[in-house]
Amino acid sequence: MKYFTTTSKASRRASDCVIVGIYNRGKLGIGATDIDTASKGLVRSLIKSGDISAEAGRVAVLPDVPGVKAKRVAIVGLGKSDSLDAIVMRKAVAATIKALADTKTRQILNTLTLEPAKGCNPYYHARHSVEAIGDALYRFDQMKSGRKKAPLPLSTIGHSIAKRGDARQSMLGADHGDAIANGVAVAKDLGNLPPNVCTPSYLGRVAKKLSSGNGKLSTRILNEAEMKKLGMGSLLSVTAGAVEPGKLIIMQYKGAGSDKPVVLVGKGVTFDTGGISLKPGLGMDEMKFDMCGAASVIGTMAAISRMKLPINLTVVVPAVENMPSGTATRPGDIVKSMSGQTIEVLNTDAEGRLILCDALTYVRRFKPAAVIDVATLTGACVVALGHHRCAIYANDDKLQAELFTAGDNSEDIGWPMPMGEQYAAQLKSNFADIANIGGPGGGSVTAACFLGKFTDGMSWAHLDIAGVAWKSGAQKGGTGRPVPMLSEFLLSRAGALP
Repeated sequence: MKYFTTTSKASRRASDCVIVGIYNRGKLGIGATDIDTASKGLVRSLIKSGDISAEAGRVAVLPDVPGVKAKRVAIVGLGKSDSLDAIVMRKAVAATIKALADTKTRQILNTLTLEPAKGCNPYYHARHSVEAIGDALYRFDQMKSGRKKAPLPLSTIGHSIAKRGDARQSMLGADHGDAIANGVAVAKDLGNLPPNVCTPSYLGRVAKKLSSGNGKLSTRILNEAEMKKLGMGSLLSVTAGAVEPGKLIIMQYKGAGSDKPVVLVGKGVTFDTGGISLKPGLGMDEMKFDMCGAASVIGTMAAISRMKLPINLTVVVPAVENMPSGTATRPGDIVKSMSGQTIEVLNTDAEGRLILCDALTYVRRFKPAAVIDVATLTGACVVALGHHRCAIYANDDKLQAELFTAGDNSEDIGWPMPMGEQYAAQLKSNFADIANIGGPGGGSVTAACFLGKFTDGMSWAHLDIAGVAWKSGAQKGGTGRPVPMLSEFLLSRAGALP
């Protein structure tokens, strides 16, 4: 995709489509005001007749508007002017792209970047615009046979700016947004692929491919024999019932010399039957999404390496299938983790924490500046926060605050959650150092407390993304979250934000 900026008025710039906004009560946005003047009152006339609406996300596409050089004018509703923020802006841009889906639009000019949206400067205006367009253009149809619908041939995106001095910020936002949108698409593709394709070995091949030809990014993969030598008995207990071998994927991006790296650890259960603690059949197909933590950290690595950020980043993915068989781990079994702590497995469907705890122990060798694990870990998190915010746990208040701010700035929102000995006490076992579940109350919190027992001395955070990683129903599919949040966090850490 190509990007440009312009200070030209909406009516004066030739393009396939110019996007302008209108507000409730007949108020026109900056671009719409110019279009209305150039067309001798057409926009106000259409508002008065009810032919166009200011409802947020409602779009009307007008061809051949008199006095306007663009082939089409897309008029999109922005709702109340005093409620305009990045969420509304992203919704408006995405809705416009979908409204143009059946056209031959190759170049657009987005004048919404001139509107005074809360939290948006030229950088975030452009970045949110590009990310929203990437999300709207995304398709997953590679597993379908037959002729596929031709995508919108969009190749050039322009952003209106108020003054020439804003061009640098706007172009930087577009470049970052492009990289983040690409990372989100990588994560979505991995999540959407069927589990007979996206296996632990496949995740490893994708990681290898991303590092191919990139001098700053390298990938290596440990097999089960190598993990056994390291003492990863907890991780290997999950893959014990599977025919498909488990993998430990390590990606290292070196963009900042000898600086300590930020480490992302992503849960990579490419299919979760629950093991011997078998899940109900209804909806089990969605357990292919139990590797969305892995997908998101790989997608984040794709974004950060594309941006060439001055930061060191390591991604570690414990990748397994959780299957029932005669060799599968049973409830009541006790396994020994890489840390030396023993774990009583009370429920084999609480497997994510069993692979993550060994991965968290493994990453100590990198002497990390911070460690963030990302996992579709608990249904209890969905009960607590629904499908809007991911849970942010941490043993470091500063790190937790950084992630919360990154979520707000990127519109990939999270919420800080508590931990403490009151919850950790629920994990006591009569027979081992720790049990892998802590009872029905506070299930997301006790899962975080379990992981916290393997992070002493590290600055660590845990993102439970079970409620935000995918959508069910008619829109079933991966969301690519929290790639935007993690990318924003890393941009901030690298000092790469304007």
